[in-house]
Amino acid sequence: MGILENKARARLFYKYFSNLYDTVNPFIWNEEMRDQALAWFDVDAGDRVLDVGCGTGFATEGLLQHTDEVHGLDQSDGQLSKAFAKFGKQGDVRFYRGDAERLPFQTNSVDALWSSGSIEYWPNPVDALEEFRRVTRPGGTVLVVGPDYPDSTLFQKLADAIMLFYDEAEADRMFAAAGFETFEHHIQQRKPGTPRAITTVATVPESEETEPARDPVTNP
Repeated sequence: MGILENKARARLFYKYFSNLYDTVNPFIWNEEMRDQALAWFDVDAGDRVLDVGCGTGFATEGLLQHTDEVHGLDQSDGQLSKAFAKFGKQGDVRFYRGDAERLPFQTNSVDALWSSGSIEYWPNPVDALEEFRRVTRPGGTVLVVGPDYPDSTLFQKLADAIMLFYDEAEADRMFAAAGFETFEHHIQQRKPGTPRAITTVATVPESEETEPARDPVTNP
């Protein structure tokens, strides 16, 4: 387990890195990559969308181009403070401080769930993916963006020491273990030689529980 796959250390890291996040992020995950992922996400106007690990709101800005109801969750006060500065505490987005592995939302309460740049910090990714499946209505879309495993043995060792990096085979295992039956992976890259992202688009299995919750929040 990497050093940042620890919630306390990840929060401490972002306490300071938040000030640089919006400057560094475009070199790894830029608007073109985000917009391509949004096309795969394919949400409709009026859909209730949850952005898990919303950070400073980079993906949230893109999501608002497709739907008016976006809820953002992050465990970092530093990241959320930057998001509040962009959107306001009483703006178009409702923000929550919370844990991806224990989402404070009701079952079947959102139409779609997005998470980019967050899975690499989760100590138990399958637990979080199970939560994603729980809170998203049957037939809804779950999209997760994480760091693709490097090809170089040296970089693999470095990556493993820092956080979770994974390939398509490991993504298959995690999503299947979390109860997803239908999913596909896309490899994204800003340009050759830069870090690759692995973007998984999954569909929540259909079930008898199809009535969405009116209020998504259980424990605000």
